[in-house]
Amino acid sequence: MLDRIGTALPRGTAFVGIGTAVLGGANYVHLAAAGHSLSVDDMASFSVLWTAVASIGLGLFFPVEQEVTRVVAARVVAGDGALPVLRRGAVLSFGLLAAVLLPLALFAGPLADLFFHGDESLIVAVGGAFAALACAHVTRGILAGLGRFEAYGLQLGLDGLLRILLSVGMALAGVTSAFAFAAVMTVAPLIAVAVTLPQVFRGAKAGSTARWRELIEHLGLLVGSTLLAQVLVNIAVISTKLIATDDSALVAALLSALVLARVPLFAFGAFQASLLAGLSTAQAEGDAPAYRRLLLRACALTAGLGAAFGIGAVALGPVLLPVLFGSPDVLGPVDFAWLSLGTMLYMLAMVLGQALLTSGAARQQLLAWVVGTAVLLAVTLSPLELRTRVEIAYAVGSLAVVTYMTLVLRSRVGYRSVHS
Repeated sequence: MLDRIGTALPRGTAFVGIGTAVLGGANYVHLAAAGHSLSVDDMASFSVLWTAVASIGLGLFFPVEQEVTRVVAARVVAGDGALPVLRRGAVLSFGLLAAVLLPLALFAGPLADLFFHGDESLIVAVGGAFAALACAHVTRGILAGLGRFEAYGLQLGLDGLLRILLSVGMALAGVTSAFAFAAVMTVAPLIAVAVTLPQVFRGAKAGSTARWRELIEHLGLLVGSTLLAQVLVNIAVISTKLIATDDSALVAALLSALVLARVPLFAFGAFQASLLAGLSTAQAEGDAPAYRRLLLRACALTAGLGAAFGIGAVALGPVLLPVLFGSPDVLGPVDFAWLSLGTMLYMLAMVLGQALLTSGAARQQLLAWVVGTAVLLAVTLSPLELRTRVEIAYAVGSLAVVTYMTLVLRSRVGYRSVHS
């Protein structure tokens, strides 16, 4: 069993890595196709929409995946079936979906005026993308908890492939509608979920009744943590839009730069699911040495990944931005240095957050993100030049989260058992 835990990360990386690479590349193709097809104003609206889906959508529904993964992994250790968890997880995910769709419907007009130049069709596109995420993350949680990373990777890869085909097809056909490019974020993941759903049901065997407490005990804390994490990593685009409402060029360029600087985040996703499953398994079996080894390996890999890609982003980012995404040429190496540093620190915070979650410190995880968000807001509201302050805020806010989490984890898993 120790050997299986110790190799959980590489196995997850191997199976999920291909799918993650395809999906990560698809995000670039999608943004590039939109950037070369849409006007500057429409691209600014699409940038805000893409950021909102990536931040709010992931913030709401990824915690459901995390909890489902954790509970299912523990059931596998105990020899129990996962079907009851699937049912409860689906109810939970769609409940969150209803909670977010209602205000979107009620305030569609004002939201469209504020963010999308009055285009209410983009509010519909946001709601559709949220619905797709609600479906995807429940099924991924089951697959990750069961260790079915082949199917997990297939869902990611198919989602990415469809995004590439649809967005490139529209660009070649001369489509200039922001709604059409946004709809890809609904259609592609839903088809991918439908294809992998049989694998979910085959793996989710009947078992003992799933208690609501298992799934929702820490859900509020996780949603808060994940939403704040997504605010930290994505807010530069939205805050620039709110502060400099007429600077569409900077808004569009910042989104493309953030995506380019965050290339390692897509690679990081290749082992994030298997990391959580491995840590959860080690915690369930009380194997503290395997837990610590897995955590240290993940931190070392993450830091190296962030540093390597950061050097490349600083050197090539300013040149690639206009070529790949059709973005205005308004950012330079210093901008990419701050964004890359923020990305490396943010990934480390995500790894440490997994450890806090699986070691029973979900509340401390939320507090860490609260501290980081407070630091980010303080820098964002400072008198520095707008572009500089939003970039520095990302890096310094991420550093605050890493520092807080490290201090907590030293006492919880640094030298003692994972239980405390």
